[in-house]
Amino acid sequence: MKYQTIDEMLESILLTDKRYAADAYLFVQEGLEYTVNKLNRPRHVSGQELLNGIQKFALEQYGPLTKRVLLEWGINECLDIGNIVFNLVDHGLLGKTENDSIEDFVDGFDFNEAFLQPFRPARTTLRAPKIHRPSICSI
Repeated sequence: MKYQTIDEMLESILLTDKRYAADAYLFVQEGLEYTVNKLNRPRHVSGQELLNGIQKFALEQYGPLTKRVLLEWGINECLDIGNIVFNLVDHGLLGKTENDSIEDFVDGFDFNEAFLQPFRPARTTLRAPKIHRPSICSI
């Protein structure tokens, strides 16, 4: 399919799949560009490479709000990123190889670990305070 504008592309996709906000598609496309640039090689990346790149990109863009932003767009897990990617493939906006599969996005990473853990304070071990006891002296 040929689209004149990004809005036409998103409108077409959103008519067929209402699970994700338009911003989710833009985010995944930007995350793909980020990943390709970081890997410094031709355009095609594996599902796992894309997930790793998107994780880093998201944290750089949204910091501690990352998980909340993604949830607002309907992205709750790695499989959602895969669904977005394959919607873009189905609409002719991304390509895939015969080895690419939606299964590449299953169990990619845990969203809580990826997007919340980096901002939690480091655990510290509580230690009992040292009590100063005067020494007993004899005269």
